Amino acid sequence: MEKIDFHVHVTPPEISARYQRYGEQEPYFALMSANLRNRFATAEEVVAELDRTGFDRAVVFGFGFRDMGLCREVNDYVIARVREYPDRLIGYMALCPNHREAEREIDRCCRAGLRGIGELFPEGQGFRVEEAEETRRFAGACIERGLPVLVHTNEPVGHSYPGKTGVTLKQLDRFVENNPDLTIIFAHWGGGLLFYESMPEQREKYRNLYYDNAATVFLYDEGIYRAACALGLERKILFGSDFPLLSPARYLRGIERSGMSEAAAALLLGGNGARLCGTR
Repeated sequence: MEKIDFHVHVTPPEISARYQRYGEQEPYFALMSANLRNRFATAEEVVAELDRTGFDRAVVFGFGFRDMGLCREVNDYVIARVREYPDRLIGYMALCPNHREAEREIDRCCRAGLRGIGELFPEGQGFRVEEAEETRRFAGACIERGLPVLVHTNEPVGHSYPGKTGVTLKQLDRFVENNPDLTIIFAHWGGGLLFYESMPEQREKYRNLYYDNAATVFLYDEGIYRAACALGLERKILFGSDFPLLSPARYLRGIERSGMSEAAAALLLGGNGARLCGTR
């Protein structure tokens, strides 16, 4: 079984070496990079971690800046590294969805081989994810090109941490409702939105929605995996480590203790990701 880590951050060395300077222009980047747990990783370090932990591939992306020039810079880095490691890395593009040049950047990155968009930060990048007028053109461009979109989410209760925003589950729900044909991945278990899939009308609305388990180690115990399986969501959960914040290895014991079936664990660790990426 191929193992795929679907949520991995990479940063060009030129940006990580001057992260404080870039943070002066980008408040959300400053907030995230000030957290000592949020280290920076190069593509080479990602491949080394895949080797160390027994994973085959990673979906990698640069930071989602407000500035499209910086998005282009991190996209150039991802493009170059995916070409260097075509059997190990799958590239997603950074983008500011409500920017006038968003569609042009989508086309440029598609031509260069990138296969999705993310991670988007609605509050950090200053766009209203629930407003159709701000997302319609961007979402339409993604649907036309068959591009999944990975969006940062967080749970509305519990402890605070850098990057926890005020974007609500209702706003996320509206984004899905406005774009029913868009393939969406809500990071971090969708902030708990997945539990509403027990409502039949929400299950239908969320038919093109996936969730990743990034940062589970900091947020939930292993019962979250049993709950997802009890809801029948085995085919909608993607493994994401949030590396370099966490190593993929940090998740494996919890998955083993969760009581998931071998078949469900295989889907989580790679089967669902392979299907979504078209690698099988």
